[in-house]
Amino acid sequence: MKYLVTGGAGFIGSHLAAYLAARGDEVIVLDNFSTGKRDNLHDTPVRIVEGDIRDLGRVLGALRGVNTVFHQAALGSVIRSVEDPLATHEVNVTGTLNVLEASRKSGVRRVVFASSSSVYGDQERLPKDESMPAAPCSPYAVSKRAGELYAAVYSKLYGLETVALRYFNVFGPRQDPASEYAAVIPKFLHNIAGGEEIRIYGDGHQTRDFTYVENVVLANLLASTCPVAEGQAINVACGERRSLLELVGQLEAALQRKARSTFQAPRAGDVRHSLASIDRAQQLLGYAPAVGFDEGIRRTAAAYLE
Repeated sequence: MKYLVTGGAGFIGSHLAAYLAARGDEVIVLDNFSTGKRDNLHDTPVRIVEGDIRDLGRVLGALRGVNTVFHQAALGSVIRSVEDPLATHEVNVTGTLNVLEASRKSGVRRVVFASSSSVYGDQERLPKDESMPAAPCSPYAVSKRAGELYAAVYSKLYGLETVALRYFNVFGPRQDPASEYAAVIPKFLHNIAGGEEIRIYGDGHQTRDFTYVENVVLANLLASTCPVAEGQAINVACGERRSLLELVGQLEAALQRKARSTFQAPRAGDVRHSLASIDRAQQLLGYAPAVGFDEGIRRTAAAYLE
């Protein structure tokens, strides 16, 4: 089978590309390396096409003979989107539309789109399930919801099979701690290991459904073949939530170092609590998390220390 992984040099994309290549599939990675790293693919037998999903011609060129697309490329971070909503729109909305249109023209069978739990916004009801209305509260969340809607329209209007997977706070090895917009786990891990101060925005009691990257890879593979998943939006998570203070405690135990924490005002666009219902993923995909939070933290910390 021949696959295209957009953003395949990034954190999640590189894990997915490595799994596909290891089982003997032909894998093409399309990445502009704005956030992805070639080192993430250094021992993975893939064909790299350097290019941007905003370039329709480049996407079309990468899709020759491809059966399935895993669309991981995106400009991440709620905070970055608040600061630069136009860039977020161009990459996440226009870029996604290019991937869908190029897939339609190239005869691709299915596109699995990486969406986000941010589309639910800060609704109080928990757990968050797919029947809830979208209520995005950041440009990033809006861009992901727009991508879902475009995917659903392409499925209904053009017959291109699409599935949107709503990721909940993915973490694991290869997640970059250096970016100004880095996710909380790699940033905390880096700072605690280095004896640096960590910043907690809010009181630390805000909660997240942290999801180890191997679970996300599994969900993508299931979504790529499951016939009843077509046209659906599906949560990908563990169905458990932990507070940031609990996270800090787990990282301290894994690293055997105490954290130096400071508390600052909550940031614009941040969600207070997040917890997924994974019933639809279980029922449609046969999905079950393979790696829990505690084990995921141990693996991530060990990989960082190595």
